[in-house]
Amino acid sequence: MYPDDLKYTTEHEWLRTPGEHAGSVRIGITHYAQDALGDIVYVDIPPVGTAVTSGSTFGEVESTKSVSDIYAPLTGTVVEVNEALADHPERLNGDPYGEGWLCVIEVADAAEVDGLLDAPAYRALIEG
Repeated sequence: MYPDDLKYTTEHEWLRTPGEHAGSVRIGITHYAQDALGDIVYVDIPPVGTAVTSGSTFGEVESTKSVSDIYAPLTGTVVEVNEALADHPERLNGDPYGEGWLCVIEVADAAEVDGLLDAPAYRALIEG
């Protein structure tokens, strides 16, 4: 449910390193987050070229229950977005670590990754 090859934030985002581009990471929301949200009906992610700052809001996910902010796990620039989510936001529910990814960020400082949670620490956070 929480893959060991990912890093996690306390705000329930995940990131996979390395991303498809050199110096980049792929980002999504965790199974825990999508489960808490319920049926996701809309996703707002910034366009390519948007600068994001670690810990700052950079998008939102809307479900039948609520609207939740998405926080940037690292500082950098959006270099790719999952365009399929515009027509299929439910992919966040069905495959949060695969087809439900949000975007790819080119990381400004790779050392920031070291400050994120590994899978056991994330599991302890949500089960604690």
